[in-house]
Amino acid sequence: MTWEEFIYFAVLSVLLWAIGAIAAWKGKTVVAYSSTTIGLLVFFSFIVAMWISLERPPLRTMGETRLWYSFFLPLAGLMVYSRWKYKWILTFSTILSLVFICVNLFKPEIHSKTLMPALQSPWFAPHVIVYMFAYALLGAATVMALYLLFFKRTAATDEEYAITDNLVYTGLAFMTFGMLFGALWAKEAWGHYWSWDPKETWAAITWFAYLIYIHYRQLPGHNPRLALSVLLVSFILLQMCWWGINYLPSAQGTSVHTYNS
Repeated sequence: MTWEEFIYFAVLSVLLWAIGAIAAWKGKTVVAYSSTTIGLLVFFSFIVAMWISLERPPLRTMGETRLWYSFFLPLAGLMVYSRWKYKWILTFSTILSLVFICVNLFKPEIHSKTLMPALQSPWFAPHVIVYMFAYALLGAATVMALYLLFFKRTAATDEEYAITDNLVYTGLAFMTFGMLFGALWAKEAWGHYWSWDPKETWAAITWFAYLIYIHYRQLPGHNPRLALSVLLVSFILLQMCWWGINYLPSAQGTSVHTYNS
């Protein structure tokens, strides 16, 4: 399996997710569940096939991590839909996933099978996979924040804020697990748990940003819209942690988390 076959799996998956999103709007829950789930299975089958073909987890490059993110976004959308029956969440998660899929189609970032020694740790795969799932959940929370701030014409309900909070709680929990796996990986690969590498620094900043959102939401008399704005800023910091640091001068040639070359 190569990146050349990705377009076929991607097109079929997006079509199935779109059918599921339309079914959700029409109240056809069985079709929404089944179509979205089949689309996830089709997309995941490509990830598995790539894993077998590369003889390593497809987690090394930005293109490969985007592959996982494209998979986890509809999964997070399906989880939200299953729990709270929000009709629009499958549409938004499909659109967001499509954006990352298109980036991968135009910039596939094909690399060899070889993994550098630092990436051959058993902690490498769970670290990245857990992080990608956390990013997807926090992305879903960001979609909720955008909806409540800019698209919803009536006042947000307590249930809607609770949905957003629960997504952040779960996303931050998985992010914390991802950081712990990363620390174990770093200890095995470089001999220390934490080194304040640019990537690690931004990971800490992102983690604290979401923690600030959670604590601010607990304050009596807090401003809910300001809390949602904090959530949007946190997601921007998350993007900086994920791929933005690759463009920072401080990370050029010095970050141990740069593997594309």
